Amino acid sequence: MKELFLILQPHSHSIMLQLKDKTALVTGGGTGIGQSIALHLAQDGCHLVLTGLGIDDLNKTKALCEQYGVRAWATETQLDDYASIDRLYDYVMEQGLSIDLFVLNAGISQREKALDTDFSVDEKILKIDFMSGVYLVKKFGEMIKAKEHVQFSVTTSLSGLFGFPLRSAYCAAKHALFGFYESLELEYDNINVTFLIPGRINTQISKSALMGDGTAHAKMDAGQANGLDVDKCGKIAVRAIKRQKHRKLIGKTELLMAYIHKWCLPLYYKLSRKISAT
Repeated sequence: MKELFLILQPHSHSIMLQLKDKTALVTGGGTGIGQSIALHLAQDGCHLVLTGLGIDDLNKTKALCEQYGVRAWATETQLDDYASIDRLYDYVMEQGLSIDLFVLNAGISQREKALDTDFSVDEKILKIDFMSGVYLVKKFGEMIKAKEHVQFSVTTSLSGLFGFPLRSAYCAAKHALFGFYESLELEYDNINVTFLIPGRINTQISKSALMGDGTAHAKMDAGQANGLDVDKCGKIAVRAIKRQKHRKLIGKTELLMAYIHKWCLPLYYKLSRKISAT
């Protein structure tokens, strides 16, 4: 019984992850949460490979990070194109880099009912938000297996814990992240995964969210505009990564929905139909 009691004790890491002179690969590193995480990693002395869309934004983040005395590289990657991920891998190899921390943050959201969304849009969201990360991890697989320790930071969402209106494909992709990366951590002793679970953060994500026909929502949702400050989000995220926490909720009062869903499903269904999805 004593052995079982010890096994059931909450898992925690007593040693903080040291980021100085480590190298992190950050997807979606040019703007929003990815940029904020990159800047806070740089403040801790972590070198950065920044990738995603928009080379100008990536170069801006690169320059901001370098102000903290770290090295940074910026290269554009189209995550719904596996050949583009191949080129990212080649770029990292050409630079002679070894990745210690994978910050899988890039993603795209949705603003349409499930039956009014074209299947091609479902495919695109799932490819960007889930499959691209799986492909990237497998591309770097030999490097990951050879290292003594590799840390993953996976940005899922509060919507990755339950369904929510106008987010069917987005919720599906974010749910899938838990299944894949939790399994990955359990399979390899040298891997630790931190799931970042943001609620509403003040970023531009609602503007790029896809409508049913694949066009951009192109609006700043009120809920997003009133969300948690993105710099604070990045600070909380990096602290969770350093502590190697398995899961970290980040946001404001909307985080209560995680507990309502877990402990009172009838109330969750009632509230989810009334809360504005935009």
